[in-house]
Amino acid sequence: MRSRRFSRVRKRRMMSYDYDLIVIGGGSGGLAHAQRAAQHGARVLVFESGPLGGTCVNVGCVPKKVMWYAASIVHEGALAPSYGFAPHASDHDWSTLKTARDAYVRRLNDIYARNLSSKDIEVIDGRAHFVDPNTVEANGRRYTAERITIATGGFPRWPDLPGAALGITSDGFFELEHMPKRIAIAGSGYVAVELGGVLQALGAEVTILTRFDGVLRSFDEMLREEVAGALAADGITVEQHAVPTSLKKTSDGLTLETEDGRAFERLDCVIWAIGRAAATDDLNLAAAGLEADADGFVPADAWQQTTVPHIFALGDVTGAVALTPVAIAAGRRLSDRLWGGMADRRLDYENIATVVFTHPATGTVGMTEAEARAEHGDAVRIYTSGFTPMRYALGSEKRHAAMKLVCVGEDERIVGCHVFGDGADEMLQGFAVALRMGATKRDFDDTVAIHPTSAEEFVTMR
Repeated sequence: MRSRRFSRVRKRRMMSYDYDLIVIGGGSGGLAHAQRAAQHGARVLVFESGPLGGTCVNVGCVPKKVMWYAASIVHEGALAPSYGFAPHASDHDWSTLKTARDAYVRRLNDIYARNLSSKDIEVIDGRAHFVDPNTVEANGRRYTAERITIATGGFPRWPDLPGAALGITSDGFFELEHMPKRIAIAGSGYVAVELGGVLQALGAEVTILTRFDGVLRSFDEMLREEVAGALAADGITVEQHAVPTSLKKTSDGLTLETEDGRAFERLDCVIWAIGRAAATDDLNLAAAGLEADADGFVPADAWQQTTVPHIFALGDVTGAVALTPVAIAAGRRLSDRLWGGMADRRLDYENIATVVFTHPATGTVGMTEAEARAEHGDAVRIYTSGFTPMRYALGSEKRHAAMKLVCVGEDERIVGCHVFGDGADEMLQGFAVALRMGATKRDFDDTVAIHPTSAEEFVTMR
């Protein structure tokens, strides 16, 4: 019996594969994984049917941040007179911005291609599907690998209702040649509030329709209140408990109807921001011995391993934390473990910081106050600070900032750090490091403040 087992193992080790690793998907996570594997000496093949960089580079983080910067310039312009400058011009040329933004994205696509080429990573333009656990097929040709990683990401969901195709998703937003003037956005998460803020700042009339009681429902209550207040102050209407039932085209534009009988009329554009689905339908997972879950995601364990030991999954396709840096970190750590000799290397999915690019920005890492109280009860202590940043001291326009520390136990270990205000997107990174290292309130208290800044409020709370 032992000899037969040894024979099977020996046969497997002696099998010849075309590659050490095949990566299905050329998004941020898949490419980071592929490049790190190649650096460790693996022979790597990547399949990607669209532009390199996936959602983040092409229709996500990168072009979104460009648009956020454009909207931020509008907000900065409102401060100019209080500092002695003439008011900024109010006219905005959408086509100029789109042309420059798209050119920037194409440059990034080219950079990805050059980086892959420099590491001798082969890239095939095509969508691969499984033939068996070690074989994939694309463009009529088959390829084998000792290990295969699924990193196909996701795509925006469309609602199942009459006339849904009259609207667009976030992908369609980046295709707009002209800015719509009257817009409804269905959704309550990152995409809804970010795109809503951009469009309003650039001159549109924006209404956000939420299914429940407001935006960013998974965030700390303080942040939710601050974002809601900022949206209202900017003139964005948030309609709660507004569940769309149909979208119609009329002579006056689009009309969006909701379950409770409301009708939002004369719309130029409706954006569906109702979540994302996994891009797995055409992978033929069954041929590899895999099965997607009820939502189409490929389950993976803490080591990114699927139910088939030599097949892995990472990034948005797993249904885990859907953030670009998470996919990148998971991909690099996986390659370090498989080819770099780092046996314990994997991503810790706890205490991952994230920022929502509202105006001003919203940042969070760790537990919300509600989560901490549910787990730790009376051992929780909360510190907060609310203020107007100094940059608004000279003018009539004021924008609020707020911070919260969620602490637990006698040593007041910080388990949650939340910030809303100018610079939140930049300051949170360092505080996230402190939280992951187990910092306590005393550690923050003993840190000398940088004055005058908004960030100093984190180390001066009482």
